[in-house]
Amino acid sequence: MENSIIEELIGGMPSWTEEANCKGADADIFFPERGASTRKAKSICRACSVQEDCLEFAIENSEKFGIWGGLSERERRRINVREFTTQTLGTLVKKY
Repeated sequence: MENSIIEELIGGMPSWTEEANCKGADADIFFPERGASTRKAKSICRACSVQEDCLEFAIENSEKFGIWGGLSERERRRINVREFTTQTLGTLVKKY
């Protein structure tokens, strides 16, 4: 079985990824070329039961590329530390 690009990027996967809607999906959906649509990835994330875990992982690990937890890297940078600690990630995701 071939490893996904996400597995290669983070060197092993947290247990919550077993439940992720993106598991087995084409990585290009979540790592689009600059200027390409992120709509499909974000749609998959919105319906995912581990969306908050994914977003938390990306923020804590300063993921620089891709859609994680329904947000792009640019959107994740906009979440400041105060917001991250005082609001649930679900609330933050809805803002974007």
